[in-house]
Amino acid sequence: MSALNNLIDSARRASRAGRPDEAARAWERVRETAPDNAEANAFFGHLALRQGDPRSAIEWLERAARAAPRDALIPLGLANAHRMLGDGAGELAAFDAALKADAYCYPALLGKGALLERLGQRRQAARAFTDALKITPAEERLSPDLRALVQRARAAASENTASLNGFIEQRLGRLRELHTGQRLDRFDECKDAMTGAKKIYTQQPVMLHFPRLPAIQFCDDAAFPWLADLEGHTATIENELSALLDARAPGFRPYMNHPDGVPLNESAALNRSPDWSAYFFWDDGARVDANCSRCPKTAAILDEMPLAEVPGFTPAAFFSSLTPGARIPPHTGVTNTRLIVHLGLTVPDGCTFRVGNDTRAWQRGKAWVFDDTIEHEAHNASAQTRVILIFDIWNPYLSQAERELVCALLAAQREYYATDSAP
Repeated sequence: MSALNNLIDSARRASRAGRPDEAARAWERVRETAPDNAEANAFFGHLALRQGDPRSAIEWLERAARAAPRDALIPLGLANAHRMLGDGAGELAAFDAALKADAYCYPALLGKGALLERLGQRRQAARAFTDALKITPAEERLSPDLRALVQRARAAASENTASLNGFIEQRLGRLRELHTGQRLDRFDECKDAMTGAKKIYTQQPVMLHFPRLPAIQFCDDAAFPWLADLEGHTATIENELSALLDARAPGFRPYMNHPDGVPLNESAALNRSPDWSAYFFWDDGARVDANCSRCPKTAAILDEMPLAEVPGFTPAAFFSSLTPGARIPPHTGVTNTRLIVHLGLTVPDGCTFRVGNDTRAWQRGKAWVFDDTIEHEAHNASAQTRVILIFDIWNPYLSQAERELVCALLAAQREYYATDSAP
């Protein structure tokens, strides 16, 4: 057995080194000892493919497949051979065999989609492409051929989504008319998720996930009647902001200030950067008296808001500035026990904010409430700095008892990690 293993290792080294003649001789020696060796037969099958001999390739690869039925790569070679012969049925059977061996074999799903498309089965092709896109790695990790197939898959899936949406809307038309005037936005999001037009985003808190709270991207304004009062104070808040900026008053600092060694991924460019700056009135649950004294009216307005109060954690309340061209990459917040409020102040055209699959533009004097544990991102595509007011509030679905227990829970966790001494 050790002699055979040595032969196999030698053949593999020659194959990896790109020495096909030497590899062929080594694999032939393997076959002399083990005629049904799957790897050796697969080598000669792929060699026949490169030489333009699909019939010989099929003989070799079928022999290899019988010896290694759980190897998904061998049927992929068979699919190529059948495609060279114009045998659609054989190609489809080979792709199905690859997927039976490995349901996550994305090249087989992509290839099956392309085959179904060639056979005129465009809708079934789109379904295969859609399934493939869910599991295919990033394009930069793919070969040029697979990259082109992925781009083709995206185009086909997008075209099918538009076609399916149009078909469904024809069928829903009369029923929609019967419900004119009723809110159907949740149903529309459901429909768009089913057809692939949108993705339903879930809550992904970084620190504390409280179960059974609804995952709502932008909340209904009607649930927060005090929003109108906040919006009515826009001019007052904006005047204090302008005075701060005109006087170049201290207090604005980079919003992100993580120590070295913390993995930040796409956010690394914003760490300690003035491109995203904040002027805090409340920071990690502590009132910043110096900043509040410079903007006493804004501080008083915040005192009237239903701020989330968790000692050592929240509230946070601040002016948030984003410089021209800056982008805050997709991220999620720490806990869904709170929600976040934005009030537009200095908001030039081209400043957008996405939460989940809902993208909006800030407007001066318009406030909204959203769940920041759902993936969100911001972009200032204008030539001016964008400034908004941000603060956090309790999630209204929490009872008073739950709020108090959340405070105690986080305090206990912090106390526990503050020392390594056992109680």
